[in-house]
Amino acid sequence: MERLFGGDEPSAPRGRSTMLPEQAPLATRLRPTKLGEFVGQERLLASGSTLRRAIEEGRAHSMILHGPPGSGKTTLARIVADASGAAFEEESAVQAGRAEVRAVLQRARERIATSGQRTIFFLDEIHRFNKAQQDALLPAVEEGLVTLIGATTENPYFEVNSALLSRAHVYELESLRPAQVRVLLERAIGRGHCGRRGRIDWAAVDFLAERSAGDARTALNALELACEAAGPDDRVTLAHAEDALQRRALLYDRQADRHYDTISAWIKATRGSDPDASLYYLAVMLEGGEDPRFIVRRMVVLASEDIGNADPQALSLATAAAAAVEHVGMPECQFALAQAAIYLSLATKSDTVKRAVIAAREHIREHGAEPPPPHLRSSTRSDRSYENPHRRPDHFSPQELMPDSAIGASFYQPDDAEAALRERLEQIRRARGRA
Repeated sequence: MERLFGGDEPSAPRGRSTMLPEQAPLATRLRPTKLGEFVGQERLLASGSTLRRAIEEGRAHSMILHGPPGSGKTTLARIVADASGAAFEEESAVQAGRAEVRAVLQRARERIATSGQRTIFFLDEIHRFNKAQQDALLPAVEEGLVTLIGATTENPYFEVNSALLSRAHVYELESLRPAQVRVLLERAIGRGHCGRRGRIDWAAVDFLAERSAGDARTALNALELACEAAGPDDRVTLAHAEDALQRRALLYDRQADRHYDTISAWIKATRGSDPDASLYYLAVMLEGGEDPRFIVRRMVVLASEDIGNADPQALSLATAAAAAVEHVGMPECQFALAQAAIYLSLATKSDTVKRAVIAAREHIREHGAEPPPPHLRSSTRSDRSYENPHRRPDHFSPQELMPDSAIGASFYQPDDAEAALRERLEQIRRARGRA
């Protein structure tokens, strides 16, 4: 292990800040120490869940916490350590070298030998360790010298070695919702971290909650900067919050008309084949804190409703973007959303798929649904009159496939954007005697 980590010079143990508590950033001073104070991650911490039981029962296990910045990874690691009574050692893989890791493991050995106390080794940005460095931690984890809690904003299945993953439980954290960030901001204000409670405009609080991209650390530190900028006597206004966050307030409310107006504008701009306008409205929604899942659902719908078989790849790209949203979340999924928005804008447009299915459903509503012809039913074992098109040289059967009342009905009418499909359909219809 000594050849795998940085330089040889020993350093003072990290994980214990030398900064005075009152000098620490607000997000650090307000960090919850008990599970009951933790905000967010309801799915992971649901009653009876593996992680919640581990905390409540004081049974720490090695784990990888994967989630966006400010979602509570460090806080959860500390809560796990406190609940288990273990010592807590913290390092960042960005800075830690051989001496730091060796010192952590040595202190862990000494604790076990002298008091029997276990050690939780919290390694932030674990993906920044190379393969050899990650593998070097395996013996310490396997023999129980330390309980490893790694934190990463990157997908651990791509960035963390499989050998280490097999010895740890992966937990996926989500960005905090604006309402959850607001809880933390109100907690800070209520505890007097911004002076007297009445000196801050709630519009500023709403702005910080909405525009911090679900990052509690960003929101709390911006609140602290805004309060400092306002001074001890002036009110903390929206302008102070904007300056602290270096973002402008948007007239965007995900629950109000502007929410629907903006997605409508995005749909119409994309349908109108203007990628710049499509990106503009996409950016408005992202900056306004819109749920990316809401956006990508509209992309999937548009791919079939407004493009369809004029460019079948559009649906594949839109569904791939949807998978990316679920897989990586914000902020990284913004690139997949932008890629899809540009492609959908420039794709050839056709609404024949939409018109075809509507026409078919209207026919059923008006005429009812008849049983399929006998030769198409699975229950008619004695009917061997079905002609399998794969048994014919041209892989086409002229056999009638509609029930009697629907013979001759034509729902799908390809337009000029689907010229190849239109030509193929005309050939098929002529072969069936329906020019």
